Amino acid sequence: MSLMLQEITEQPVVLERTIREELSKVQRVGKLLRKKDIDLIVLAARGSSDNASLFGRYLLEITTGIPVSLSAPSVFTIYNSTLRLNRAVVIGVSQSGEGIDVNTVLQRAKECGAFTIGITNEPESSMTKIADETLLIHAGSEKAVAATKTYTGQMLHFYMLASALIDKKIPFERIPNFCAEALQLRSLVEQIVERYVFMENCVVVGRGLNYGNAYELALKLMETCYVVAERFSSADFFHGPLAIVERRFPVIMFAPCGVTKESNLSLLKRLRELKADCLSITNDAEVASLSSRHILMSNEIDEFLSPIPFIIPAQLFAALLAKAKGLDADAPRSLSKVTKTI
Repeated sequence: MSLMLQEITEQPVVLERTIREELSKVQRVGKLLRKKDIDLIVLAARGSSDNASLFGRYLLEITTGIPVSLSAPSVFTIYNSTLRLNRAVVIGVSQSGEGIDVNTVLQRAKECGAFTIGITNEPESSMTKIADETLLIHAGSEKAVAATKTYTGQMLHFYMLASALIDKKIPFERIPNFCAEALQLRSLVEQIVERYVFMENCVVVGRGLNYGNAYELALKLMETCYVVAERFSSADFFHGPLAIVERRFPVIMFAPCGVTKESNLSLLKRLRELKADCLSITNDAEVASLSSRHILMSNEIDEFLSPIPFIIPAQLFAALLAKAKGLDADAPRSLSKVTKTI
């Protein structure tokens, strides 16, 4: 078994451990933030951490009503600008905690008056020495180049933080069990993968809370399978990109039952007209029936909790597709585990 596949299977345990070890700290941080006059949250990240932050942006805005911005690190690192952040929380998200650009954002944000939080898997990293508070992912060492368990761990922290910032409790404790159930779909994913061995291009679609997952699966396909994968919101895909779709063109869709269902159905119907090949990760029977192929998730998963369990079969798909293509998912060409950009 590859390191990537092994680390995918570890996620239910990692998520349970992270809740157990970090929940009281997150609640304390949430209580502190509720006393502050915060009117902006800024998220700074790169790579998979940036995709987790894209999810975090949707989640925090939906739950707290506070505007959330994804940081452009170059504003600090290249253009040396000063921002008014005295009423902001700036959250740096990094698996290693060693991303120079993300850490620079945290440091400069503190100088600009922001309260800073780091989310990382490394308790002794540079990030922990810069941030006012650190939220740890208890994933153990992540050895595969492609992030899996740290990605879901970062998403989980956004759930816990959102829950700590609002009066309504978010039932994130259910997520590890949903992920364990999703891992049971591996044999189905292996069968489906055989249909995509020769795939060189595709589009990955997700909307709302699953938009970040569209970016994440596309990244996994690019870095482990060398597939050119574009990613879109199901709404944006109608605005021009639909023109690239032709007969048998592969489209992979995150389509949970919930408020995004109607837009996903509209896109699916148009894709059927174009004779596209659509693979849906869904827990909705109507979506499944309109898809060329589908991975059916538990119907107990509410759309609000779907992003973490729904990424599990997507991670399996990328890892198993790499294997079917004869590629080593643990050693992608030209990549290393820690990328330090400025």
